[in-house]
Amino acid sequence: MRIGLMVGATEGPDGTLDGLVAAAKRYEAAGFDNLWMANIFGLDAINALAIVGRETSRIGLGTAVVPTYPRHPVAIAQQALTTQAASKGRFSLGIGLSHKIVIENMFGFSYEKPARHMKEYLEVLAPLCRGEGVAFQGEQYKVAAQLQVPGATRVPILVAALGSVMLKLTGRLADGTITWMTGPRTLETHILPTLREAAKQAGRPEPRVVAGFPILLTNKPAEAREKIGKALVIYGQLPSYRAMLDREGAAGPGDVAIAGDEAQLRREIARLREIGVTDFDAAITPVEDGAYERTLAFLTSELAGARR
Repeated sequence: MRIGLMVGATEGPDGTLDGLVAAAKRYEAAGFDNLWMANIFGLDAINALAIVGRETSRIGLGTAVVPTYPRHPVAIAQQALTTQAASKGRFSLGIGLSHKIVIENMFGFSYEKPARHMKEYLEVLAPLCRGEGVAFQGEQYKVAAQLQVPGATRVPILVAALGSVMLKLTGRLADGTITWMTGPRTLETHILPTLREAAKQAGRPEPRVVAGFPILLTNKPAEAREKIGKALVIYGQLPSYRAMLDREGAAGPGDVAIAGDEAQLRREIARLREIGVTDFDAAITPVEDGAYERTLAFLTSELAGARR
């Protein structure tokens, strides 16, 4: 299981572009496998990771995730291929539907038939990200296009798929999923088996499963979970995440956070590895003084130990 870090979603290092590049260099030197960047309302994640890709040499890069509705699939494919060229093949494109409150209330798009939207989106996006031309006629997209980005290799596509319909769609048309607010039991009994079966039925390779979790090294886990729950309260109110929390039997985001001493964190990360998660995406949530550096040091030591 690869271990990566989330940036752009929680408090942490300097959020400027220069700060991101400096952090990426530090994480690469520490041995982290991946850097995942959220795309919310700050830096554009695809553009930012193109710059990071030019300034680093080994660490994998990915978006977690970019909303589909505001960007035409041809436009996002062109961005992704350019970032793949800049990073010399280290970029993975994570995309998602976002949420009705964002897409309709903020952007003014219809959120009707989101699964159909994603299906058509992938039908256009996937061939382009493989370097192929596309000719597609659907309800939402009618596209005939070809892109030529020098130096670009195939871009893996990860979909923020949580429900059964989206997981089956992802298994057929994409390379894997990237989750958030989804506990280990839900991953083991719902996400992984549904996705794997869909990929198998479509004759596709074993899918990648990137599992994002809030994480904190602390000797006061109950207090930390309460604070994490308050810091991330919005995620417990969004329908798609709320459904995953309910499936897990979690009252809120704090209940799925990985929080505790070194032994506890080690056990919970090991469980994710055992159930088949391919990539652990650590969203360090520093709700205590010194928590970011403390948790980062723990994860760094775990990486070093795994490589000895």
